[in-house]
Amino acid sequence: MKNSNITYFTDVVLITCVVAHGRGDEAIKAAQEAGVTGAIVYHARGSGVRERLGLLGIAVEVEKDVITAIAATSQRDLVMYSLYTKLGLDRPGAGVVYAMPLNKMATYIPADMRERLQTKVL
Repeated sequence: MKNSNITYFTDVVLITCVVAHGRGDEAIKAAQEAGVTGAIVYHARGSGVRERLGLLGIAVEVEKDVITAIAATSQRDLVMYSLYTKLGLDRPGAGVVYAMPLNKMATYIPADMRERLQTKVL
C-alpha cells in the first residue's frame, strides 16, 4: 500500500434534503447561498400516506429529488434554515431536510493548502 498523508475531517455533517422531482436545482442553489460548495442530486421514488389515496386505494410511486451535501458542523443550522425556508418545507408534503454527523471524512487536499491548515492548527 502506498504511504500517503491522509487528511481527515471530523467536524462535518451530511445534510440531506428530499423534495419533489424537479426542485433539486433549486435546493442546490439554496444550499450554495448558505455556504455549501458542492452537492449531489439524484432521483428516487418514494411513497407515503398521500400516495396511497390514489385511484382505488392503490399506492402511487412518486418521483423525488434527493440532495446531499457535506458541510462544516458550524454551517449546519444555516444551511438547514436556508433549505427549509427557501424551499417552503413548512407546507405538508413539500419535503424534508435532515443532518447526520460524519465521524470521519477524507478527500484530496493540495499540499500547499494542507500546510496552511496545519500551521493554523498548531
